[in-house]
Amino acid sequence: MVDQRRDTMRARALKGAATLALVAALSGCSGGGLGGVGDWFGGLFDGDGRESKPIEDYTAEQIFTRAEYDLENGDYEDAAEYFGEVERVYPYTELAKRALVMQAYAYHKAADYEMARASAQRFIDFYPGDEDAAYATYLLALSYYDQIEDVGRDQGLTYQALQALRDVIERYPETEYARSAILKFDLAYDHLAAKEMEIGRYYLKRQHYAAGINRFRVVVEEFQTTTQTPEALHRLVESYLLLGLTEEAQTAGAILGHNFQSTPWYEDSYALLTKNGLKPEAKGNNWLSAIYRQMIKGEWL
Repeated sequence: MVDQRRDTMRARALKGAATLALVAALSGCSGGGLGGVGDWFGGLFDGDGRESKPIEDYTAEQIFTRAEYDLENGDYEDAAEYFGEVERVYPYTELAKRALVMQAYAYHKAADYEMARASAQRFIDFYPGDEDAAYATYLLALSYYDQIEDVGRDQGLTYQALQALRDVIERYPETEYARSAILKFDLAYDHLAAKEMEIGRYYLKRQHYAAGINRFRVVVEEFQTTTQTPEALHRLVESYLLLGLTEEAQTAGAILGHNFQSTPWYEDSYALLTKNGLKPEAKGNNWLSAIYRQMIKGEWL
């Protein structure tokens, strides 16, 4: 999606007779490889790829085309630099506006996420009503999302990714970016739930049952739509049985059976409960009972 959007912006940005002439010259070049880069750019650059004259002497179209050339050849940092030169030398032009969002894309491809965010945010600040603002907002979200670490690390960036993805979904709900953001939001959300589960299992393994229960409860109450919920309910059954709190264990089993009966987690919970002469059913007046009642009314699902 990002590449398709980049190609669309490129075509729109390179309109104009001078640019078309340059592109025609480029496409007409043959052989020689990159032994001269200058040949590819009609003498605009020396054979070693450096400018043959001050950057200010080139047109915006020429600099933009050079940036695109570097981008397509994987020289992302150079591409970002040249896109930045378009904005610097020809500020407030239509091509400078396109170059700014393309700079964000180039930095993202270079995995320089901090600079990608800076460029994308600058575009959003300067051109909030532009048709590419949705793309810039999506790039900003991606710069957080693609930095999400494995589940064993601090999850601060995951929260930032969720907020940025939410911005895309809420501000541009009818766009392709919103559809992609929804998928990534769900994955990031599941990532946070997995972190809670990891900590909960850590406590459970060390027999800190109350601390583990607190983590599993967070998953059930705050991340109930994630793939982590069935295991969280099973771990609650396990933890409460170890503490001798049978009503809570039975209720957790009942919720698990009502929503995830076909999962191995329910099979394990059912085996644990029956081994202790119990069965999955809502019992008592506890936080799990309240969830069970909401679930029966259709408000929890």
